[in-house]
Amino acid sequence: MNYRHAFHAGNHADVLKHLVLSRLLALLAKKDAPYAYLDSHAGIGLYDLRGDQATRTGEWLEGIQRVWQADDVPALFDDYLGVIRALNPDGQLRYYPGSPEVARELSREQDRLQLNEKHPEDGQLLKANMKYDRRVAVHLGEGWHVPRALLPTAQKRAVLLIDPPFEQADELQRCAQAMKESIARMRQAVVAIWYPIKDQRQLKRFYQDLQGTGAPKLLRVELLVHAADNADVGLNGSGLAIANPPWGLEDELRSVLPWLGQNLGQTQGGWKLDWLIEEQPAG
Repeated sequence: MNYRHAFHAGNHADVLKHLVLSRLLALLAKKDAPYAYLDSHAGIGLYDLRGDQATRTGEWLEGIQRVWQADDVPALFDDYLGVIRALNPDGQLRYYPGSPEVARELSREQDRLQLNEKHPEDGQLLKANMKYDRRVAVHLGEGWHVPRALLPTAQKRAVLLIDPPFEQADELQRCAQAMKESIARMRQAVVAIWYPIKDQRQLKRFYQDLQGTGAPKLLRVELLVHAADNADVGLNGSGLAIANPPWGLEDELRSVLPWLGQNLGQTQGGWKLDWLIEEQPAG
């Protein structure tokens, strides 16, 4: 319960996570039918990059700041950057959106958001940040209970983001279990797990667990800012495992990942995009 995302807001992992989220929602919005957005470990939704916690680490300077200052940003960043620009109308980068705010800004009138945050202080801040939007419901429960508590949704389509703090040793396994529960309860749901790239042995087991979730198809996208086997850094990179990604997401990510690897790499940039579970042909 000690984790506070404000220390890491806007870092390279947030850039990857929120860019992918923005594209997921854009592709879902191509159809008029409503969707539900669910966030199991939502945070507070809005962060001050000039505040005490963010300035103490300065991680955003090697994340969103690099994107903000670049003059060759791919067009697929437009939705994501549009949310950030709306928070910083004077053009000076100070405020950064968490996943709930990205989803709130990019969702439509007919869509609904179910946000969960267990941390008592952060949960109240999230409620305050979301109180003017009637489409949003904020829950203060255990994030791991979200699949059984909120799925299936009234809407036929749903996106669930699972992004725990990774303070406990078993959280990769719990992520895979949450995906398995989610798919069992709502087979067509888009379920995205964010995960850190640190220990290669733990990741190998995690990939195996993901392959046993029963997801109809499962896309893996990873961004490295250091070599994957570099043991001298705290975070080598991050990834997203996405069950049931909408059609077109793979091609979009393949077009932007080289730019991300080149512009966010620190000692060594790199990326990976492949299928942990390939869709089986009908019949």
